[in-house]
Amino acid sequence: MTTPGGSRLGPLSLRPATEATPHRRISRGTIRRMLPYARPYRRQIALLLFTTVLDACVAAASPLVLKLIIDRGIAHRHLAVVVGLSLALAGLALVDAAAGFAQNRATGRVGEGIVYELRNAVFAHVQRQPLAFFTRVQTGKLISRLNADVMGARQALTTLLSQALSALLTLVLVLVAMFYLSWVITVAALVMIPLFLIPGRRIGRRLQRLTRGVMDQDAEMSSMMTERFNVSGALLTKLYGRVPEERELFADKAGRLRDAGVTAVTWAHFLPIIVTLLTSFTTALVYGLGGGLAIHGTLGIGSLVAMVALLLRVYGPINQLSNMQSSAMTALVSFDRVFEVLDLEPLVAERPGARALTVAEPADEPGIEFENVSFRYPTAEEVSLASLESAAQPSAERTGAAARVLHDLSFRAPAGRLTALVGPSGAGKTTITHLVPRLYDPTSGTVRIGGRDVRDLTVASLREHVGVVTQDAHLFNDTLRANLLYARPDAGERELVEACRAALIWDTIDALPDGLDTMAGDRGYRFSGGEKQRIALARLLIKAPPIVVLDEATAHLDSESEAAIQQALRTALAGRTSLVIAHRLSTVREADQILVIDAGTVRESGTHDKLLAEGGLYADLYHRQFAGQAPAPSRPGVGEGR
Repeated sequence: MTTPGGSRLGPLSLRPATEATPHRRISRGTIRRMLPYARPYRRQIALLLFTTVLDACVAAASPLVLKLIIDRGIAHRHLAVVVGLSLALAGLALVDAAAGFAQNRATGRVGEGIVYELRNAVFAHVQRQPLAFFTRVQTGKLISRLNADVMGARQALTTLLSQALSALLTLVLVLVAMFYLSWVITVAALVMIPLFLIPGRRIGRRLQRLTRGVMDQDAEMSSMMTERFNVSGALLTKLYGRVPEERELFADKAGRLRDAGVTAVTWAHFLPIIVTLLTSFTTALVYGLGGGLAIHGTLGIGSLVAMVALLLRVYGPINQLSNMQSSAMTALVSFDRVFEVLDLEPLVAERPGARALTVAEPADEPGIEFENVSFRYPTAEEVSLASLESAAQPSAERTGAAARVLHDLSFRAPAGRLTALVGPSGAGKTTITHLVPRLYDPTSGTVRIGGRDVRDLTVASLREHVGVVTQDAHLFNDTLRANLLYARPDAGERELVEACRAALIWDTIDALPDGLDTMAGDRGYRFSGGEKQRIALARLLIKAPPIVVLDEATAHLDSESEAAIQQALRTALAGRTSLVIAHRLSTVREADQILVIDAGTVRESGTHDKLLAEGGLYADLYHRQFAGQAPAPSRPGVGEGR
């Protein structure tokens, strides 16, 4: 297994990434970190508190009104009292319904608002991560953090907001009313409360571990679906006839999630069963004790009925508070997993006081300079999270000099000139091009553009001035117009057409029924590799950056198309600082400078004729590539006419 730069990875440890995750404790300060996300919704929270207090008062007052209906109305046969108090009871029900509606609306706005803030924060933070982060993490697991975990936090948080204070206030007010009616029955009922709380604490701890385990298993399954449901994954599965094995693998992952879910649901519902059982026992106790007091004339019938109604309002909040422990644990686990991503500091960060790269005049085209640059790809511990990676984790021992891809590399790519990078596969050519737009930072040494260290430049200005076309051109599942405008949103229709003509793709696009409004498909799979490459070149021409990096940009083209694209690039790259990787050495014969990269360093440099005359590595590569062919006639290349 190799890194993007071609270096070998160390031994693999088959320890599952999620093995210890369900038992990991929630990080300290998680609750404190949740609070800032609620501050923008202070008004909604205030409304929520007011309606909660109102709801609790109604819950405590209704049984007392019921007592008055029985003792002062029915017992004394006063119809007016019965009717009046019944209307009052109905009024309380209306107030309670209105308060409940306002409470639910406020809870929804607060919960959804916090989810909105969290999603934006996670998305923006993930986009700041270096390329190494995306080469390591499983996309499905990362999406799970943004969806499942954030949604889990919302559901649990809205439950807490709508129930916590309400249950507490209701419990206090109801107990006050119960003591007012009969302290004997109230004390007897309170004796049962510890029987509710002890199971709640123990089950809550277990639910915390089970919840984290379910989330991890769900992320595993989502990751597999993300990989298999895209065009590349589906094509590979079909071509290798692995459909039955894929079904078995998915069934295994889905089975693990099912088993974890069954265990979690069982324990989550175990507590309400205990609470219901204890509530029934306590109700029987109150009826027995209260009935005896009523028979002896110590307690009125209305008071007994009110006590039973209040008792149900006592154990209702206790039941909610017991269940709330599991909801709180779910919220904490979900927030903790989200904060775990937010706490991952990107290796490529903008320095304080960074200045923008500016090119005032065409004559000021910046050159590129590498000075004593060494580089190794970062380890998992530096750029990723174990819970976001696959089961096989690279050994942490990969930190030595043996893992380096570039070794004390120095060269200059003159401004406004074409510099070609050639050499065997895995020599470090692509890694060099990744350091120019700061997809990575060098381990040591300096990369300069226009004489300035790229780490002293703002990332936005740097990438605005550097245009890159990779070997595997990517198109979003959107229209061709949207894919082209991604380079420069203010480009006009004429500019789009001219760029497509220059990239020799306009005739293909114009022949489509929807033209530029044709959907590209998932990763651009509605087009061939060569067509995608030309669309990517058109996108580069629309951006028109002063620095151009081409990583085998003509790799998917046939010989005729390649010759035409080279002609188009000759005009497009004129006056621009260009860094081009080419395995087809015929495409760089006219480059102003050819750098032969081998084992992460510059072995040879010069023009095509000079390097051939020296008879070194370049000459060997050239002769091997054209062995048995007649000498190619000289033709215009991308650097001719400079």
